[in-house]
Amino acid sequence: MELVVAKFGGTSIGNGSKIKKAAQSVVNEYMDGNKVVVVVSAINKTTDDLEKLIKESVGPSVSDKQKAEILAMGEFTSIRVFSAAIEALGVKSEFIDPYNENWPIHTDSNSLNAEIDFDLSEEKSNGIKDLLNQGIIPVVCGFLGKGKDGEITTLGRGGSDISAFLLGHCLEANEVIIVTDVDGVMSTDPNKIESALKLDKISVEEMRDLATHGAQVLHPHALKYKDPLIKAKIISFEKGNLSDKGTEIVGPFGADMMDSSSLYPDTIKILAIVGENMLEKPGLLSLLTSTLAKNEINIFGISAGQNSVTMFLNKKDANDAYHLLHNLVLNSDNLSSLSLGKDIAMVTIVSPDFINTPGIISSITEPLRKNNINIVEISSSQTAIVLFVEWEDGEKAFKLIKEVLK
Repeated sequence: MELVVAKFGGTSIGNGSKIKKAAQSVVNEYMDGNKVVVVVSAINKTTDDLEKLIKESVGPSVSDKQKAEILAMGEFTSIRVFSAAIEALGVKSEFIDPYNENWPIHTDSNSLNAEIDFDLSEEKSNGIKDLLNQGIIPVVCGFLGKGKDGEITTLGRGGSDISAFLLGHCLEANEVIIVTDVDGVMSTDPNKIESALKLDKISVEEMRDLATHGAQVLHPHALKYKDPLIKAKIISFEKGNLSDKGTEIVGPFGADMMDSSSLYPDTIKILAIVGENMLEKPGLLSLLTSTLAKNEINIFGISAGQNSVTMFLNKKDANDAYHLLHNLVLNSDNLSSLSLGKDIAMVTIVSPDFINTPGIISSITEPLRKNNINIVEISSSQTAIVLFVEWEDGEKAFKLIKEVLK
């Protein structure tokens, strides 16, 4: 007998027939001898509709506490319908909302972006275990938590995915299944490229980056809660089968995916190439980078302007790169000159929370400004920031940034 946590997203329970099909897949898993805990989102677009209703009826005067209580109605409805659908198929079920004595997910009192109290949540999950041992299928609200004073809180966007992974950990489940409207993780958006293929496996790191950059199958923040000892997969509701292979999510949420900073140990050199209207010359950037790649010279960073391209290279490779690219300059009508600049230090900061943290770059760079540390170059993505500073400032900049991340 295995314990499975199955999370159904809003689109997978978007109408009555979908709910019935989802309930049947849960009952089938139960009849195969497994224990199942169901985590349910609000029915398709309900949360958006409630947001709109609040905006139009109450406006900015709505309190966070009021908003959390209103938004919770989406999940309050879906768990009741889903649990009733399971019972209509002849299996005992109980819906679990934050007012239920067996409610497992406890948080601080931040109404709209609550932080989880892990110890209390693990303790309170024993109530769910008791229901499972009685042959009951619990249907739990995703997205919601219970605050310090018993009030309803929400876990923010993607909260139902967080709920599923958290419960998987607390209940020591064998597997967490994310049921959505796609067969799994695809090689690209099948609505844009018909030849897109489903992936059998994807690492946590790859899934995090894919989700961060727009893939809708799983919220990137939820992967922080994936237990490395528990299997996880993404499947389609269309199959009506929780045993469908879908796409397996492999590996734990590694240390490199948590908030961290690092100072690259070697010296970096700047190599700048100039030319007229370089950005308008197709293939020019490829010519520069491929020349270095053929000679096994790595590029740590690159920035392009209208009339220049700047590369950041390991100092040990810089002189070779300088001569290789000089030959290109001599033989190109599009390039004018190049120069090899000063010694540079590289500091990398990584956090999956950057995408949801307004002002994160200014909070990192402000301490450097106050300490008269010049930033030579900065590049950022939704999960990482790379700073290049003068070599003699590297250690100090690194220590200041570590203080910001504490």
